[in-house]
Amino acid sequence: MAKKKADRMVVTMQSTESSHRYTTEKNRKNDPGRLELKKFCPRCRTHQLHRETR
Repeated sequence: MAKKKADRMVVTMQSTESSHRYTTEKNRKNDPGRLELKKFCPRCRTHQLHRETR
C-alpha cells in the first residue's frame, strides 16, 4: 500500500529581489522552519534567494 502524504504541504516561495513566486512541497517533519533556496528569477534573469511565505 502507498503511504499517506500527510507530512507534505504545498508552500509558496517568493523572491527577495522581485515579486516572482514558485510553489513547491516540503516535509513538515524534516523542515519545520521556513525554506530558503536559491532559484532562478526570470524577471531579474539571475539566481536569487527565494523565501517561503505564509
